[in-house]
Amino acid sequence: MHPDLQKLYELQQMDLEAKRLRDEMIALPKLVAQLETKAKATVGQRAVVLDLIAKEETLRRRQESDVKDHQAKIAKIRKQLDLATDTKQVLAFEHEIAFAKGAIDKIEDAELESMERSEQLEAQKRVADQAVADAEAKHRQESERAAATLAADKLKLAEVEAKRTAQRATIDEDALSVYDRIAKAKGSGVAEALNQKCMACQMMQRPQRWNDLRARDNQEMMTCESCGRLLWYDPARDSPQRKPVEAESIAARIVRGL
Repeated sequence: MHPDLQKLYELQQMDLEAKRLRDEMIALPKLVAQLETKAKATVGQRAVVLDLIAKEETLRRRQESDVKDHQAKIAKIRKQLDLATDTKQVLAFEHEIAFAKGAIDKIEDAELESMERSEQLEAQKRVADQAVADAEAKHRQESERAAATLAADKLKLAEVEAKRTAQRATIDEDALSVYDRIAKAKGSGVAEALNQKCMACQMMQRPQRWNDLRARDNQEMMTCESCGRLLWYDPARDSPQRKPVEAESIAARIVRGL
């Protein structure tokens, strides 16, 4: 194995950890912002319910005022009725009283409907109150957790970056250039080779290439023929007793009906 390959594999672990930390530092504020938006949305939803409750209360106050107006009108008509001198006047006053009573009945029915709506809205308000409390608590908790995590991530990232800088200084420039080029294109530059497979793309390696990779005197930087990543081989993790698997020939596959 190329003398720098182990160093590159270790460098990649640092690169991946640095990326994880950066990604987390970007994701956490977004998560907190999403929770804040959700909390504001629940407040807005509750505000709609509160507005509807207020409108029902205003409606009932107006209805109560209308009932009082009709009752006052009835009282006034009754006084006039007491002074009526002929049947025509009596019938006219009684008709007005009946009309006013009918209006009162309709208003009181409407009041009952409004009270029923208010009861339903109050139930919705209790649900909305709980949703607001839960959303605000969640936002507060995640904000605190995010702040603590971000502070810790900054320290960890500084440590990882220092180790990366030191590690890169120990690696040959040509090997480092190859690694950087592949990592930029693939997201990672080194893949473990295990049991004749590239563990990044899961493709089998040709038997001869696998034997070359495992050869003790091999000092080359070998890449996966499928994904192009540098192959890092650790004998301690492989099964040396296993023979390389030959790729099945096309003729054999035809014979088997594949």
